[in-house]
Amino acid sequence: MNPKYWKDKNVLVTGGNGFLGGHLVNLLKEMRPRKIIIPKSSKHDLRIYEECLRVSKNVDVVIHLAANVGGIGYNLAKPANLFEDNILLSVNMMRAALKNKVKKYVALGTICAYPKFTPIPFKEENLWMGYPEETNAPYGLAKKMQLVQAQAYRQQYGFNAIFLLPVNLYGPGDNVNLNYSHVIPGLVRKFVEAKIKNKKEVVVWGTGKPTREFLYVKDAAEGIILATEKYNKKEPVNLGAGFEISIRDLAKVIKNAVGYQGKIVWDKTKPDGQPRRMLDTSRARKEFGFLAKTSFQDGLRQTVDWYLKELASHKTNS
Repeated sequence: MNPKYWKDKNVLVTGGNGFLGGHLVNLLKEMRPRKIIIPKSSKHDLRIYEECLRVSKNVDVVIHLAANVGGIGYNLAKPANLFEDNILLSVNMMRAALKNKVKKYVALGTICAYPKFTPIPFKEENLWMGYPEETNAPYGLAKKMQLVQAQAYRQQYGFNAIFLLPVNLYGPGDNVNLNYSHVIPGLVRKFVEAKIKNKKEVVVWGTGKPTREFLYVKDAAEGIILATEKYNKKEPVNLGAGFEISIRDLAKVIKNAVGYQGKIVWDKTKPDGQPRRMLDTSRARKEFGFLAKTSFQDGLRQTVDWYLKELASHKTNS
């Protein structure tokens, strides 16, 4: 990472108060840009074009993280909200950045944008080979439209927008609300609560057969910084750790990390989601030298430790 790149730059981070955003902003502060702008959703509804214009005025770099996001259950319950919110957030923010002559725009996509049956490992050129997995297609397609918009703006206006495709993120600060959470924070919470309450079993959605890849959130933040500094091309770029683990094995690993002694029960009436997920990360390594540093074991340990500390602090304060 290069602090000289950030010198004298005003940087807007939408979603800067969120899970990934918080880690990214902490890393950005070490780069010491002139100013970091983090719009609060309570004050600025970035689904509205005029609000996007206001927050992106006199900005050099936009890193667009703001999104409505959640796990399979949330995607099944709120597909329309996920499509509408994410398409409006993305389209209006990039429109405003163009209008305000922003010099660099970094759009964050999602692995959910890939077709349901993408060959392993997912290569960026596979992105348009089919329809996404049905449970999260509205979200994935809305996020993928950022790529179309970025490439169209680059072609017509010479606008320097890039598009990054992160795999599932995890780490301290993640959302553990079971109505919205992704698989790792959801399982961490379930196993910890089951241990505390001496429950004999923990119910997990699906069959356990699908595979997933996970990127530690601090590594993802570093990848975004490197891409912002060094990458200026139209092609999308995967951000991942380059491994896959089955949900069944993941549940066992988290169960052991938490120290839960009970039984795992698989609710096969619930959807599995996409059959397999693992990214080809060679383009990120070649183009801007990104390689995930945190081992899954270390990252998971830090995530569990963070959640246990959060529980302890809530008990102390209550």
